[in-house]
Parts: sequence; structure tokens; C-alpha cells
Amino acid sequence: MHLIPSPRILAAPLRLLPEPLLRHGSARVIAHVLATPLAEGRLDDFAGRRIGVEVTDLGLRWIVAFGERRVDVLERSADAEAIVRGTATDLLLLASRLEDADTLFFHRRLELTGDVELGLAVRNLLDQLPWDSLPLGLRIALNRGARLARAARDAYHSTGA
Repeated sequence: MHLIPSPRILAAPLRLLPEPLLRHGSARVIAHVLATPLAEGRLDDFAGRRIGVEVTDLGLRWIVAFGERRVDVLERSADAEAIVRGTATDLLLLASRLEDADTLFFHRRLELTGDVELGLAVRNLLDQLPWDSLPLGLRIALNRGARLARAARDAYHSTGA
């Protein structure tokens, strides 16, 4: 008996959301999370650089462009210098800090292509962000979402469904 729906079922509604809505929502969350490092100029070295995030099981892609004290989320067709790819579950586990990037890369659950140096520099910067600096609601949502996604994946992988 599965009380948690299959990740494939959960993915379908997300694919129906219009890209501009996803881009706008993503841009707001990213700008909020990075507000302090942006204001302090800690991202100035990345100005003019672009990094992509691909959620492989959902068919979603974001291109994050760093500017002068701001970040923008570009159309999915934009070019990225580095791309991080993973399933929604693995990216949620990374964002919630329930699993670290090294473990996910070592187990080939995340992939970094393109300018690896840029990807690692951004990852290191994000790792340095104090977890407590994120809004409480976002931390709770990330943690619960990651735990739910992991439980769903584990339930369906163990049964072969």
C-alpha cells in the first residue's frame, strides 16, 4: 500500500506550469536566498556568468545569470557555462542540506558539465551560506519536501513500481 504518490505522478502537474511563471517564481526564491551575499558583493566575481540547473525527471531547466549585485533567471533556451543535472529528489536533498554535494556526485546522482570550475565555485559559495540565514518557511518547505520526495523514491524503488 502506497500512501505517497509515485514521483512520476507528482511530476506531471509541474510540467504543465508555464515557463514564465516557473522562471519568475525561481528568480524570486533565488534572489531572496542570495540577498545577503549579493548585497555584500560576494557574487561580484560571477558577474556575467551563467549556470544552469536541470531537473531531469521533471524536464525543467533554469539558467541563472549573475549580474552586478543581482541574479536573473533566463529562458530555458539560454546558454549556460556550467550545468548541474539531477532528479527533483536529489536536488531537493542538496538544497535542504539533507545530503551533501560530494555524496550526490560520488554516487552519480548529480552531474556537473561544462565549466566545472564555475560550478564548483558557485557550490562552494552556496555551502558557505548559513542555513539559519534562509527564511524559516523556506527551510521547513525544503526539509519536508526533500524528506517526502526521498520517501516516495525509496518506496517506489524498493517495489520496482
